[in-house]
Amino acid sequence: MQWMYGSGESGASSIQAYHAFRDHVLAAARSRPVESVVLAEGATLAAPRFIPCGDRTLAVVLDVDETAIQNLGYEYDEALRGRSYDEGIWARWEQTGGNAVLPMPGAVTALRAVRAAGVTVIFNSNRVSAYAAQTAAAIEGAGLGPARHRETLWLKGDVGAGSAKDPRRAAISERHCVIAMAGDQLGDFSDLFNVRELSLPDRRRAATSGRFAQMWGNGWFLLSNPVYGPGIRGGFDDVFPADRRWTDPGAGH
Repeated sequence: MQWMYGSGESGASSIQAYHAFRDHVLAAARSRPVESVVLAEGATLAAPRFIPCGDRTLAVVLDVDETAIQNLGYEYDEALRGRSYDEGIWARWEQTGGNAVLPMPGAVTALRAVRAAGVTVIFNSNRVSAYAAQTAAAIEGAGLGPARHRETLWLKGDVGAGSAKDPRRAAISERHCVIAMAGDQLGDFSDLFNVRELSLPDRRRAATSGRFAQMWGNGWFLLSNPVYGPGIRGGFDDVFPADRRWTDPGAGH
């Protein structure tokens, strides 16, 4: 939290990501790509393929929490009480915390430029559909709006079951050619990265090799989030390769 919400390094990292996001979108809007950046039905980590654009209107898709807005009020309460995520408290936050958020650094000006280029800005969040009005108000109050439910704001419960975002991305792609996506978790780009059977090393390998390695900064834009999410897990054997370990030979002397 100190890094994410308090450091200049975090703010600079976010601005850098949004500068790259904006520049990519403006270039793509001029050239009109043949394929979107949304994976097509049937795509796999081993064999990715993307939805053709056709003549659909251009759009970008962004996650909300810690991608478009910073949940400062909620994280303050969590830090103050020394607790971890609680579903009931989060639900109350969605309903009442809209005045205690800030935009992610760089997001306001980037989205303004994207809209000025004629590209639709769409939010895809795992906030729940029941509180759509409050989420839209939080987004708009942070200077990132407008956000219209089931048009430019898609939420958990709108399409498909659970927290999977691929069904919503598919629904968005029926009307739009998505030329860029932004998020703070790999699941903001494809649910394939969230398959439970996927080991931590295999997940990292999939995200950093082959076709997916080419997507980062080239249609997919990831913002750093060391506070929560599936990226913060793994033990010694998962994180440190066995052939890259070192022990101080002077230890104990």
